[in-house]
Amino acid sequence: MTQTLTSGPHFDLTGGHPALDFVNTVDDRLGEHPQEHLASYADLVAWGQQAGVLTDEQAGRLVREAARHPARAAAVPRRAVEVREAIYRVLLAMVGEVPPASADLDALNETLAAAMARARIAPSADGFAWGWSDEIALDRMLWPVARAVADLLTSDQLARVRVCSAHDCNWLFMDSSRNGSRRWCNMQACGNRAKARRFQQRRRVKA
Repeated sequence: MTQTLTSGPHFDLTGGHPALDFVNTVDDRLGEHPQEHLASYADLVAWGQQAGVLTDEQAGRLVREAARHPARAAAVPRRAVEVREAIYRVLLAMVGEVPPASADLDALNETLAAAMARARIAPSADGFAWGWSDEIALDRMLWPVARAVADLLTSDQLARVRVCSAHDCNWLFMDSSRNGSRRWCNMQACGNRAKARRFQQRRRVKA
């Protein structure tokens, strides 16, 4: 299987939940030529900024730290992709109502344990809120991701997670429709392509 690496500052955050936006950072995951959007440390930082798990200040500090430690920084996106795929398989198992693989849960729990070791309770405008240590850790963007995944898996929202019906997609999304009948991660993309295919099929049948 040949993998196409793509980089760039723009990510499609249509999953409806930070955990789902994270697992949706690869296109055509199950195809012959998946397109990886977390190909570099810069990509991972850019995703963290756009997803709201990193502030601009934190992102700048991480970029400078990565420049000082390029070998360590290069290992972070590889680890992030491994964790992402484990999370994807856990969520996919839950959607299919089958037990997830223990190895995938172990990978998630290892990342969660590392994240929660840096979790802090901090004052907020309404009292107190969860926060994070100020340490400059190159994998900082994975801390809130791990927490978001844990929150999703232990919430009623888990029953609303769906797999996109497009045969070439397999992204996950939160179905917020009233009757729980949404089929596509993005109607303007996957939904419209599916409608176009059905239209062409009907035309061929009539021809």
